[in-house]
Amino acid sequence: MDSLAERSIADERVGDPDVFGTSGAMTRHHFSCGDMDESNVRSVMLSAEVCQRAVEARDPRFDGIFFVGVTTTGIYCRPICPSRRADPDRRRFFPSAAAAEREHFRPCLRCRPELAPGRALVDAVSRLACAAADRIAGGALTGRTVASLASELFVGERHLRRALKRELGVSPVELAQTHRLLLAKRLLADTTLSMTDVAFASGFQSLRRFNSLILERYGMSPTALRRAATSGPRHRVAPMVADQPDPAGEPLRLTLAYRAPFAWRELVAYLSGRAVPGVETVEDARYGRTVRLDGRTGFVVVDDDAPARQLKLEISPSLLPVMLPLLARLRRLFDLDSEPSVVDAHLEKSGLAFHIRRRPGLRVPGAFEGFEVAMMAILEAASPSRERSSDVASRIVDALGDPLDTGIRGLDRLTPLPESVAEAGPVGLAGLGVAPGSARAIAVLANGLACGTLRLDPGSDVKTACRALVDTCGLGERLAGTIVMRALHWPDAFPASDRALQRATETHGEDALRALAEQWRPWRAYAAFHLWTHDPAKRRDEVVRRNGQAAIA
Repeated sequence: MDSLAERSIADERVGDPDVFGTSGAMTRHHFSCGDMDESNVRSVMLSAEVCQRAVEARDPRFDGIFFVGVTTTGIYCRPICPSRRADPDRRRFFPSAAAAEREHFRPCLRCRPELAPGRALVDAVSRLACAAADRIAGGALTGRTVASLASELFVGERHLRRALKRELGVSPVELAQTHRLLLAKRLLADTTLSMTDVAFASGFQSLRRFNSLILERYGMSPTALRRAATSGPRHRVAPMVADQPDPAGEPLRLTLAYRAPFAWRELVAYLSGRAVPGVETVEDARYGRTVRLDGRTGFVVVDDDAPARQLKLEISPSLLPVMLPLLARLRRLFDLDSEPSVVDAHLEKSGLAFHIRRRPGLRVPGAFEGFEVAMMAILEAASPSRERSSDVASRIVDALGDPLDTGIRGLDRLTPLPESVAEAGPVGLAGLGVAPGSARAIAVLANGLACGTLRLDPGSDVKTACRALVDTCGLGERLAGTIVMRALHWPDAFPASDRALQRATETHGEDALRALAEQWRPWRAYAAFHLWTHDPAKRRDEVVRRNGQAAIA
Protein backbone atom coordinates (compact mmCIF):
# COMPACT_ATOMS: atom_id res chain seq x y z
CA MET A 1 0.00 0.00 0.00
CA ASP A 2 2.97 2.35 0.32
CA SER A 3 2.88 3.24 -3.38
CA LEU A 4 -0.86 2.90 -3.92
CA ALA A 5 -1.47 6.62 -4.41
CA GLU A 6 1.61 7.06 -6.55
CA ARG A 7 0.77 4.18 -8.90
CA SER A 8 -2.69 5.65 -9.44
CA ILE A 9 -1.52 9.05 -10.69
CA ALA A 10 -0.63 9.68 -14.31
CA ASP A 11 2.76 11.31 -14.83
CA GLU A 12 2.18 13.03 -18.17
CA ARG A 13 3.06 16.71 -18.23
CA VAL A 14 2.41 18.94 -21.23
CA GLY A 15 2.50 22.64 -21.85
CA ASP A 16 5.03 25.35 -22.54
CA PRO A 17 7.30 26.47 -19.70
CA ASP A 18 5.67 29.79 -18.82
CA VAL A 19 6.81 31.24 -15.52
CA PHE A 20 3.41 31.19 -13.83
CA GLY A 21 2.44 27.63 -14.78
CA THR A 22 -0.79 28.60 -16.56
CA SER A 23 -0.35 26.38 -19.60
CA GLY A 24 0.93 23.18 -18.04
CA ALA A 25 -1.57 20.30 -17.90
CA MET A 26 -2.86 19.19 -14.52
CA THR A 27 -2.44 15.68 -13.17
CA ARG A 28 -5.55 13.63 -13.99
CA HIS A 29 -7.22 10.97 -11.84
CA HIS A 30 -8.90 8.31 -13.99
CA PHE A 31 -11.98 6.57 -12.67
CA SER A 32 -14.69 4.13 -13.60
CA CYS A 33 -17.83 4.93 -11.63
CA GLY A 34 -19.49 1.57 -11.63
CA ASP A 35 -23.00 2.10 -12.97
CA MET A 36 -22.68 5.90 -12.92
CA ASP A 37 -22.66 7.78 -16.20
CA GLU A 38 -18.94 8.19 -16.86
CA SER A 39 -19.57 11.05 -19.28
CA ASN A 40 -20.62 13.12 -16.29
CA VAL A 41 -17.49 12.55 -14.25
CA ARG A 42 -14.69 11.91 -16.71
CA SER A 43 -11.11 12.46 -15.60
CA VAL A 44 -11.87 13.32 -12.01
CA MET A 45 -11.37 10.12 -10.05
CA LEU A 46 -9.20 7.10 -9.45
CA SER A 47 -9.86 3.69 -10.99
CA ALA A 48 -12.51 1.54 -9.32
CA GLU A 49 -9.81 -1.06 -8.53
CA VAL A 50 -7.73 1.49 -6.62
CA CYS A 51 -10.82 2.71 -4.77
CA GLN A 52 -11.65 -0.85 -3.70
CA ARG A 53 -8.13 -1.36 -2.37
CA ALA A 54 -8.19 1.98 -0.55
CA VAL A 55 -11.46 1.04 1.17
CA GLU A 56 -10.12 -2.37 2.18
CA ALA A 57 -7.04 -0.70 3.71
CA ARG A 58 -9.00 2.29 5.14
CA ASP A 59 -6.11 4.32 3.70
CA PRO A 60 -6.31 7.86 5.12
CA ARG A 61 -4.49 9.28 2.08
CA PHE A 62 -7.72 8.85 0.11
CA ASP A 63 -9.97 10.53 2.66
CA GLY A 64 -11.98 13.14 0.75
CA ILE A 65 -10.59 12.02 -2.62
CA PHE A 66 -13.65 9.83 -3.17
CA PHE A 67 -16.71 8.57 -1.30
CA VAL A 68 -18.20 5.08 -1.27
CA GLY A 69 -21.93 4.40 -1.37
CA VAL A 70 -23.37 1.15 -0.05
CA THR A 71 -26.31 0.03 -2.18
CA THR A 72 -27.91 -2.13 0.50
CA THR A 73 -28.18 0.69 3.06
CA GLY A 74 -28.38 3.79 0.85
CA ILE A 75 -25.57 5.38 2.91
CA TYR A 76 -22.31 6.88 1.65
CA CYS A 77 -19.09 6.94 3.67
CA ARG A 78 -15.50 8.09 3.69
CA PRO A 79 -12.90 5.44 2.70
CA ILE A 80 -11.70 5.43 6.32
CA CYS A 81 -15.11 4.67 7.85
CA PRO A 82 -14.68 2.38 10.89
CA SER A 83 -17.98 0.57 10.23
CA ARG A 84 -17.96 -2.99 8.93
CA ARG A 85 -17.04 -2.91 5.24
CA ALA A 86 -19.69 -3.81 2.71
CA ASP A 87 -19.03 -6.48 0.08
CA PRO A 88 -17.17 -5.08 -2.94
CA ASP A 89 -20.09 -5.70 -5.32
CA ARG A 90 -22.30 -3.50 -3.13
CA ARG A 91 -20.03 -0.46 -3.31
CA ARG A 92 -20.37 2.51 -5.63
CA PHE A 93 -17.72 5.19 -5.83
CA PHE A 94 -18.33 8.90 -6.22
CA PRO A 95 -15.96 11.83 -6.83
CA SER A 96 -17.75 14.06 -4.34
CA ALA A 97 -20.37 14.10 -1.63
CA ALA A 98 -22.62 16.03 -4.00
CA ALA A 99 -22.45 13.22 -6.59
CA ALA A 100 -23.37 10.65 -3.94
CA GLU A 101 -26.32 12.67 -2.69
CA ARG A 102 -27.50 13.23 -6.25
CA GLU A 103 -27.91 9.45 -6.45
CA HIS A 104 -29.98 9.58 -3.23
CA PHE A 105 -27.35 8.24 -0.83
CA ARG A 106 -27.41 9.65 2.73
CA PRO A 107 -24.25 10.61 4.69
CA CYS A 108 -22.96 8.16 7.29
CA LEU A 109 -23.53 9.29 10.88
CA ARG A 110 -20.43 7.46 12.07
CA CYS A 111 -17.61 8.60 9.75
CA ARG A 112 -19.36 11.92 8.97
CA PRO A 113 -18.45 12.82 5.34
CA GLU A 114 -18.81 16.52 6.15
CA LEU A 115 -15.54 16.30 8.13
CA ALA A 116 -13.49 14.85 5.26
CA PRO A 117 -10.64 16.94 3.80
CA GLY A 118 -11.47 18.68 0.55
CA ARG A 119 -9.95 18.03 -2.84
CA ALA A 120 -7.45 20.21 -4.66
CA LEU A 121 -9.77 20.44 -7.64
CA VAL A 122 -7.26 22.37 -9.70
CA ASP A 123 -5.35 19.09 -10.04
CA ALA A 124 -8.36 17.18 -11.29
CA VAL A 125 -10.82 19.18 -13.37
CA SER A 126 -11.01 21.94 -15.92
CA ARG A 127 -10.04 25.43 -14.81
CA LEU A 128 -13.61 26.73 -15.22
CA ALA A 129 -15.14 23.91 -13.16
CA CYS A 130 -12.42 24.37 -10.55
CA ALA A 131 -13.08 28.11 -10.25
CA ALA A 132 -16.85 27.62 -10.07
CA ALA A 133 -16.63 24.80 -7.50
CA ASP A 134 -14.26 26.85 -5.36
CA ARG A 135 -16.61 29.85 -5.31
CA ILE A 136 -19.68 27.72 -4.69
CA ALA A 137 -17.91 26.12 -1.70
CA GLY A 138 -17.39 29.66 -0.41
CA GLY A 139 -21.11 30.48 -0.60
CA ALA A 140 -21.22 32.16 -4.02
CA LEU A 141 -24.79 30.92 -4.61
CA THR A 142 -26.10 32.00 -1.21
CA GLY A 143 -28.78 34.53 -2.10
CA ARG A 144 -27.42 34.78 -5.64
CA THR A 145 -28.10 33.09 -8.97
CA VAL A 146 -26.09 30.80 -11.20
CA ALA A 147 -26.28 33.52 -13.86
CA SER A 148 -24.47 35.99 -11.60
CA LEU A 149 -21.74 33.44 -10.87
CA ALA A 150 -21.34 32.74 -14.60
CA SER A 151 -21.05 36.46 -15.25
CA GLU A 152 -18.23 36.73 -12.70
CA LEU A 153 -16.39 33.94 -14.50
CA PHE A 154 -17.01 35.57 -17.92
CA VAL A 155 -18.95 32.62 -19.35
CA GLY A 156 -22.57 31.95 -20.15
CA GLU A 157 -24.84 30.30 -17.60
CA ARG A 158 -25.50 27.32 -19.85
CA HIS A 159 -21.77 26.79 -20.45
CA LEU A 160 -21.10 26.87 -16.70
CA ARG A 161 -23.81 24.30 -16.03
CA ARG A 162 -22.39 22.01 -18.71
CA ALA A 163 -18.84 22.33 -17.37
CA LEU A 164 -19.81 21.37 -13.81
CA LYS A 165 -22.05 18.54 -15.01
CA ARG A 166 -19.31 17.16 -17.23
CA GLU A 167 -16.49 17.44 -14.68
CA LEU A 168 -18.22 16.85 -11.33
CA GLY A 169 -21.44 15.11 -12.30
CA VAL A 170 -23.73 17.66 -10.60
CA SER A 171 -25.34 21.00 -11.34
CA PRO A 172 -24.24 24.23 -9.62
CA VAL A 173 -27.37 24.26 -7.47
CA GLU A 174 -26.91 20.62 -6.42
CA LEU A 175 -23.30 21.31 -5.47
CA ALA A 176 -24.30 24.36 -3.42
CA GLN A 177 -27.08 22.43 -1.68
CA THR A 178 -24.67 19.67 -0.66
CA HIS A 179 -22.23 22.19 0.83
CA ARG A 180 -25.07 23.77 2.82
CA LEU A 181 -26.45 20.45 3.99
CA LEU A 182 -23.09 19.09 5.11
CA LEU A 183 -22.27 22.30 7.00
CA ALA A 184 -25.73 22.19 8.61
CA LYS A 185 -25.19 18.55 9.63
CA ARG A 186 -21.85 19.51 11.13
CA LEU A 187 -23.28 22.42 13.13
CA LEU A 188 -26.14 20.24 14.35
CA ALA A 189 -23.68 17.63 15.61
CA ASP A 190 -20.90 19.85 16.98
CA THR A 191 -22.72 22.87 18.42
CA THR A 192 -25.80 23.73 20.45
CA LEU A 193 -26.89 26.47 18.04
CA SER A 194 -30.62 26.88 17.53
CA MET A 195 -32.18 25.47 14.36
CA THR A 196 -32.66 28.99 13.01
CA ASP A 197 -28.99 29.84 13.56
CA VAL A 198 -27.88 26.57 11.96
CA ALA A 199 -30.11 27.19 8.93
CA PHE A 200 -28.87 30.69 8.21
CA ALA A 201 -25.23 29.90 9.05
CA SER A 202 -25.39 27.10 6.48
CA GLY A 203 -26.58 29.45 3.75
CA PHE A 204 -30.29 28.68 3.70
CA GLN A 205 -32.51 31.66 3.07
CA SER A 206 -35.50 30.26 4.94
CA LEU A 207 -36.08 27.88 7.84
CA ARG A 208 -38.83 26.10 5.91
CA ARG A 209 -36.48 25.28 3.04
CA PHE A 210 -33.84 24.10 5.52
CA ASN A 211 -36.28 21.72 7.25
CA SER A 212 -37.71 20.33 4.02
CA LEU A 213 -34.36 19.71 2.34
CA ILE A 214 -32.89 18.00 5.41
CA LEU A 215 -35.94 15.74 5.54
CA GLU A 216 -35.81 15.08 1.79
CA ARG A 217 -32.09 14.25 1.64
CA TYR A 218 -31.50 12.56 5.01
CA GLY A 219 -34.88 11.05 5.76
CA MET A 220 -35.19 12.72 9.17
CA SER A 221 -35.87 16.14 10.63
CA PRO A 222 -33.03 18.42 11.81
CA THR A 223 -33.96 17.67 15.43
CA ALA A 224 -33.82 13.91 14.82
CA LEU A 225 -30.57 14.30 12.91
CA ARG A 226 -29.00 16.17 15.84
CA ARG A 227 -30.22 13.52 18.25
CA ALA A 228 -28.80 10.71 16.09
CA ALA A 229 -25.48 12.49 15.57
CA THR A 230 -24.94 13.16 19.27
CA SER A 231 -26.15 9.83 20.63
CA GLY A 232 -22.60 8.41 20.51
CA PRO A 233 -19.32 9.96 21.62
CA ARG A 234 -19.63 13.62 20.79
CA HIS A 235 -16.98 15.42 18.77
CA ARG A 236 -15.55 18.10 21.05
CA VAL A 237 -12.78 20.66 20.75
CA ALA A 238 -10.92 21.83 23.83
CA PRO A 239 -11.00 25.62 24.28
CA MET A 240 -7.93 27.60 23.25
CA VAL A 241 -8.84 31.14 24.32
CA ALA A 242 -11.24 30.46 27.16
CA ASP A 243 -9.08 32.52 29.53
CA GLN A 244 -9.41 35.55 27.27
CA PRO A 245 -12.82 37.23 27.41
CA ASP A 246 -14.71 37.48 24.16
CA PRO A 247 -17.13 40.41 24.12
CA ALA A 248 -19.29 38.71 21.51
CA GLY A 249 -19.88 35.55 23.57
CA GLU A 250 -18.53 32.02 23.73
CA PRO A 251 -16.53 31.11 20.58
CA LEU A 252 -17.78 28.38 18.26
CA ARG A 253 -15.46 25.37 18.21
CA LEU A 254 -15.12 23.44 14.97
CA THR A 255 -12.44 21.44 13.17
CA LEU A 256 -10.97 21.22 9.67
CA ALA A 257 -9.50 17.88 8.59
CA TYR A 258 -6.34 17.42 6.54
CA ARG A 259 -4.22 14.64 5.10
CA ALA A 260 -1.03 13.80 6.95
CA PRO A 261 1.81 14.53 6.96
CA PHE A 262 1.33 18.23 7.64
CA ALA A 263 4.29 20.54 8.37
CA TRP A 264 2.22 22.83 10.58
CA ARG A 265 5.08 24.50 12.44
CA GLU A 266 6.85 25.44 9.22
CA LEU A 267 3.60 26.87 7.86
CA VAL A 268 2.82 29.04 10.88
CA ALA A 269 6.49 30.12 11.08
CA TYR A 270 6.20 31.44 7.55
CA LEU A 271 2.93 33.23 8.35
CA SER A 272 4.41 34.62 11.55
CA GLY A 273 7.29 36.22 9.66
CA ARG A 274 4.81 38.02 7.38
CA ALA A 275 1.99 38.68 9.84
CA VAL A 276 0.16 41.99 9.54
CA PRO A 277 0.51 43.70 12.95
CA GLY A 278 -2.82 43.94 14.77
CA VAL A 279 -4.48 41.69 12.18
CA GLU A 280 -2.55 38.43 12.59
CA THR A 281 -0.67 36.85 15.44
CA VAL A 282 1.20 33.58 16.01
CA GLU A 283 1.93 32.40 19.54
CA ASP A 284 3.05 28.92 20.56
CA ALA A 285 2.32 27.62 17.04
CA ARG A 286 -1.28 28.91 17.24
CA TYR A 287 -2.47 31.26 14.55
CA GLY A 288 -5.04 33.98 15.15
CA ARG A 289 -6.45 36.74 12.97
CA THR A 290 -9.22 39.27 12.69
CA VAL A 291 -11.83 38.76 9.98
CA ARG A 292 -14.06 40.97 7.86
CA LEU A 293 -16.40 39.11 5.50
CA ASP A 294 -19.52 40.44 3.80
CA GLY A 295 -19.94 43.16 6.38
CA ARG A 296 -19.36 40.84 9.37
CA THR A 297 -16.34 41.17 11.65
CA GLY A 298 -14.78 38.91 14.27
CA PHE A 299 -11.80 36.66 14.90
CA VAL A 300 -10.59 33.11 14.45
CA VAL A 301 -7.89 31.19 16.35
CA VAL A 302 -6.38 28.02 14.86
CA ASP A 303 -4.28 25.25 16.42
CA ASP A 304 -3.07 21.88 15.17
CA ASP A 305 -4.34 18.57 16.53
CA ALA A 306 -1.86 16.26 14.82
CA PRO A 307 -3.06 12.94 16.32
CA ALA A 308 -6.57 13.61 15.00
CA ARG A 309 -5.27 15.00 11.68
CA GLN A 310 -7.28 18.16 12.03
CA LEU A 311 -7.03 21.82 12.87
CA LYS A 312 -9.00 23.12 15.84
CA LEU A 313 -10.85 26.37 15.27
CA GLU A 314 -12.33 28.91 17.63
CA ILE A 315 -14.58 31.35 15.81
CA SER A 316 -16.33 34.39 17.20
CA PRO A 317 -20.14 34.02 17.04
CA SER A 318 -20.38 37.26 15.08
CA LEU A 319 -19.05 35.35 12.06
CA LEU A 320 -21.81 32.74 12.12
CA PRO A 321 -23.67 34.22 9.10
CA VAL A 322 -20.53 33.92 6.94
CA MET A 323 -19.47 30.44 8.03
CA LEU A 324 -19.35 28.96 4.51
CA PRO A 325 -16.93 31.52 3.03
CA LEU A 326 -14.94 31.66 6.27
CA LEU A 327 -14.22 27.92 6.32
CA ALA A 328 -13.41 27.96 2.61
CA ARG A 329 -10.86 30.76 3.12
CA LEU A 330 -9.25 28.98 6.04
CA ARG A 331 -8.87 25.79 4.00
CA ARG A 332 -7.09 27.78 1.30
CA LEU A 333 -4.93 29.73 3.75
CA PHE A 334 -3.56 26.53 5.28
CA ASP A 335 -3.64 24.52 2.01
CA LEU A 336 -5.69 21.79 3.69
CA ASP A 337 -6.90 20.20 0.45
CA SER A 338 -3.38 19.27 -0.62
CA GLU A 339 -2.52 15.60 -1.16
CA PRO A 340 0.95 15.46 0.43
CA SER A 341 1.66 11.80 -0.34
CA VAL A 342 1.18 12.50 -4.06
CA VAL A 343 2.99 15.86 -4.13
CA ASP A 344 5.90 14.65 -2.01
CA ALA A 345 6.30 11.43 -4.02
CA HIS A 346 6.48 13.39 -7.27
CA LEU A 347 9.00 15.94 -5.98
CA GLU A 348 11.07 13.22 -4.31
CA LYS A 349 11.47 11.47 -7.66
CA SER A 350 12.33 14.81 -9.28
CA GLY A 351 15.52 15.62 -7.42
CA LEU A 352 14.15 17.04 -4.14
CA ALA A 353 14.36 13.91 -1.99
CA PHE A 354 16.63 15.60 0.58
CA HIS A 355 14.09 18.41 1.12
CA ILE A 356 11.08 16.06 1.23
CA ARG A 357 12.70 13.87 3.89
CA ARG A 358 13.47 16.91 6.03
CA ARG A 359 10.02 18.49 5.76
CA PRO A 360 7.35 16.01 4.65
CA GLY A 361 3.93 17.52 4.14
CA LEU A 362 5.13 21.08 3.54
CA ARG A 363 2.23 23.24 2.41
CA VAL A 364 2.03 26.34 0.22
CA PRO A 365 0.31 29.01 2.34
CA GLY A 366 -2.60 30.68 0.63
CA ALA A 367 -4.19 34.03 1.35
CA PHE A 368 -7.12 34.97 3.52
CA GLU A 369 -7.19 38.35 1.77
CA GLY A 370 -5.44 38.73 -1.58
CA PHE A 371 -4.87 42.47 -1.07
CA GLU A 372 -3.34 41.85 2.34
CA VAL A 373 -0.79 39.37 0.93
CA ALA A 374 0.06 41.61 -2.02
CA MET A 375 0.55 44.69 0.16
CA MET A 376 2.85 42.86 2.58
CA ALA A 377 4.86 41.34 -0.29
CA ILE A 378 5.44 44.77 -1.82
CA LEU A 379 6.45 46.27 1.51
CA GLU A 380 8.81 43.40 2.28
CA ALA A 381 10.49 43.54 -1.13
CA ALA A 382 11.37 47.22 -0.74
CA SER A 383 12.36 47.21 2.94
CA PRO A 384 15.90 46.78 4.29
CA SER A 385 14.63 44.30 6.90
CA ARG A 386 11.51 42.36 7.80
CA GLU A 387 11.21 44.39 11.00
CA ARG A 388 11.09 47.57 8.92
CA SER A 389 8.35 46.24 6.62
CA SER A 390 6.34 45.13 9.67
CA ASP A 391 6.71 48.58 11.21
CA VAL A 392 5.46 50.28 8.04
CA ALA A 393 2.57 47.81 7.76
CA SER A 394 1.63 48.60 11.36
CA ARG A 395 1.41 52.29 10.51
CA ILE A 396 -0.83 51.59 7.51
CA VAL A 397 -3.12 49.36 9.57
CA ASP A 398 -3.34 51.86 12.43
CA ALA A 399 -4.12 54.74 10.07
CA LEU A 400 -6.43 53.05 7.55
CA GLY A 401 -7.73 49.87 9.23
CA ASP A 402 -10.79 49.85 11.47
CA PRO A 403 -10.34 48.96 15.16
CA LEU A 404 -11.87 45.73 16.49
CA ASP A 405 -12.26 44.61 20.09
CA THR A 406 -11.58 40.87 20.20
CA GLY A 407 -10.35 40.51 23.76
CA ILE A 408 -7.25 38.74 22.40
CA ARG A 409 -3.81 40.29 22.75
CA GLY A 410 -2.37 41.33 19.39
CA LEU A 411 -5.68 41.21 17.51
CA ASP A 412 -7.27 44.65 17.50
CA ARG A 413 -7.36 45.84 13.89
CA LEU A 414 -8.95 44.88 10.59
CA THR A 415 -7.04 44.80 7.32
CA PRO A 416 -7.53 48.12 5.51
CA LEU A 417 -10.00 47.90 2.65
CA PRO A 418 -8.61 48.53 -0.85
CA GLU A 419 -11.01 51.50 -1.10
CA SER A 420 -9.43 53.13 1.96
CA VAL A 421 -5.89 52.61 0.68
CA ALA A 422 -6.81 53.85 -2.80
CA GLU A 423 -8.32 56.98 -1.26
CA ALA A 424 -5.12 57.63 0.70
CA GLY A 425 -3.17 57.37 -2.54
CA PRO A 426 0.62 57.39 -3.00
CA VAL A 427 1.01 60.64 -1.09
CA GLY A 428 -0.89 59.37 1.94
CA LEU A 429 1.03 56.09 1.96
CA ALA A 430 4.35 57.88 1.62
CA GLY A 431 3.39 59.96 4.64
CA LEU A 432 3.12 56.70 6.61
CA GLY A 433 6.68 55.75 5.76
CA VAL A 434 6.11 53.71 2.57
CA ALA A 435 8.89 54.07 -0.01
CA PRO A 436 7.75 56.11 -3.06
CA GLY A 437 7.89 53.23 -5.54
CA SER A 438 6.04 50.90 -3.18
CA ALA A 439 3.47 53.59 -2.38
CA ARG A 440 2.64 53.97 -6.08
CA ALA A 441 2.41 50.20 -6.59
CA ILE A 442 0.17 49.66 -3.55
CA ALA A 443 -2.10 52.58 -4.49
CA VAL A 444 -2.54 51.32 -8.06
CA LEU A 445 -3.15 47.78 -6.77
CA ALA A 446 -5.75 49.01 -4.28
CA ASN A 447 -7.49 51.09 -6.92
CA GLY A 448 -7.67 48.14 -9.32
CA LEU A 449 -9.19 45.89 -6.65
CA ALA A 450 -11.63 48.58 -5.54
CA CYS A 451 -12.78 49.22 -9.12
CA GLY A 452 -12.99 45.54 -9.98
CA THR A 453 -10.46 45.75 -12.84
CA LEU A 454 -8.11 43.43 -10.92
CA ARG A 455 -9.00 40.28 -9.00
CA LEU A 456 -6.72 38.49 -6.55
CA ASP A 457 -8.75 35.52 -5.40
CA PRO A 458 -8.73 31.80 -6.28
CA GLY A 459 -10.46 31.08 -9.56
CA SER A 460 -9.31 34.32 -11.15
CA ASP A 461 -7.40 34.02 -14.39
CA VAL A 462 -3.72 33.52 -13.55
CA LYS A 463 -2.25 35.11 -16.68
CA THR A 464 -4.56 38.11 -16.45
CA ALA A 465 -3.66 38.72 -12.81
CA CYS A 466 0.08 38.39 -13.51
CA ARG A 467 -0.13 40.74 -16.47
CA ALA A 468 -2.00 43.33 -14.41
CA LEU A 469 0.50 43.13 -11.54
CA VAL A 470 3.43 43.60 -13.91
CA ASP A 471 2.01 46.05 -16.48
CA THR A 472 -0.40 48.09 -14.37
CA CYS A 473 1.05 47.95 -10.85
CA GLY A 474 4.65 48.06 -12.05
CA LEU A 475 5.83 44.97 -10.17
CA GLY A 476 8.65 42.75 -11.27
CA GLU A 477 8.05 39.22 -12.48
CA ARG A 478 9.42 37.64 -9.30
CA LEU A 479 7.17 39.64 -7.00
CA ALA A 480 4.11 39.12 -9.21
CA GLY A 481 4.75 35.37 -9.27
CA THR A 482 5.03 35.21 -5.48
CA ILE A 483 1.75 37.13 -5.04
CA VAL A 484 -0.09 34.91 -7.54
CA MET A 485 1.25 31.79 -5.85
CA ARG A 486 -0.48 32.74 -2.59
CA ALA A 487 -3.40 34.99 -3.51
CA LEU A 488 -4.70 32.85 -6.37
CA HIS A 489 -3.61 29.64 -4.60
CA TRP A 490 -1.90 28.48 -7.79
CA PRO A 491 0.13 25.28 -7.17
CA ASP A 492 2.29 25.59 -10.28
CA ALA A 493 3.39 29.21 -9.86
CA PHE A 494 7.16 29.52 -9.93
CA PRO A 495 9.09 32.83 -9.90
CA ALA A 496 12.19 31.64 -11.76
CA SER A 497 13.82 35.06 -11.49
CA ASP A 498 14.05 34.72 -7.69
CA ARG A 499 17.72 34.83 -6.70
CA ALA A 500 17.21 32.70 -3.59
CA LEU A 501 15.75 29.88 -5.71
CA GLN A 502 18.61 30.14 -8.19
CA ARG A 503 21.15 29.95 -5.39
CA ALA A 504 19.38 27.04 -3.64
CA THR A 505 19.39 25.03 -6.89
CA GLU A 506 22.90 26.19 -7.90
CA THR A 507 21.60 27.34 -11.28
CA HIS A 508 22.84 30.37 -13.16
CA GLY A 509 20.08 32.55 -14.48
CA GLU A 510 16.34 32.46 -14.94
CA ASP A 511 16.28 30.24 -18.04
CA ALA A 512 18.37 27.54 -16.40
CA LEU A 513 16.14 27.45 -13.30
CA ARG A 514 12.96 27.39 -15.39
CA ALA A 515 14.28 24.45 -17.38
CA LEU A 516 15.19 22.59 -14.17
CA ALA A 517 11.77 23.29 -12.66
CA GLU A 518 9.93 21.63 -15.55
CA GLN A 519 10.28 18.27 -13.81
CA TRP A 520 8.42 19.63 -10.76
CA ARG A 521 5.21 20.47 -12.64
CA PRO A 522 2.36 20.75 -11.75
CA TRP A 523 3.54 21.45 -8.18
CA ARG A 524 6.36 23.91 -8.74
CA ALA A 525 5.05 26.17 -5.96
CA TYR A 526 5.65 23.36 -3.46
CA ALA A 527 9.16 22.93 -4.81
CA ALA A 528 9.76 26.66 -4.40
CA PHE A 529 8.68 26.57 -0.76
CA HIS A 530 10.92 23.62 -0.03
CA LEU A 531 13.86 25.51 -1.50
CA TRP A 532 12.96 28.75 0.28
CA THR A 533 12.56 26.94 3.59
CA HIS A 534 15.92 25.24 3.21
CA ASP A 535 17.74 28.42 2.20
CA PRO A 536 19.19 30.08 5.35
CA ALA A 537 16.84 32.90 6.35
CA LYS A 538 19.46 35.59 6.68
CA ARG A 539 21.01 34.93 3.32
CA ARG A 540 17.58 34.83 1.67
CA ASP A 541 16.61 38.10 3.30
CA GLU A 542 19.82 39.70 2.04
CA VAL A 543 19.06 38.66 -1.51
CA VAL A 544 15.44 39.79 -1.28
CA ARG A 545 16.40 43.18 0.14
CA ARG A 546 19.22 43.65 -2.36
CA ASN A 547 16.83 43.03 -5.25
CA GLY A 548 13.72 44.52 -3.63
CA GLN A 549 13.78 47.81 -5.50
CA ALA A 550 14.37 45.97 -8.77
CA ALA A 551 11.18 44.01 -8.11
CA ILE A 552 9.22 47.25 -8.19
CA ALA A 553 9.82 48.84 -11.57
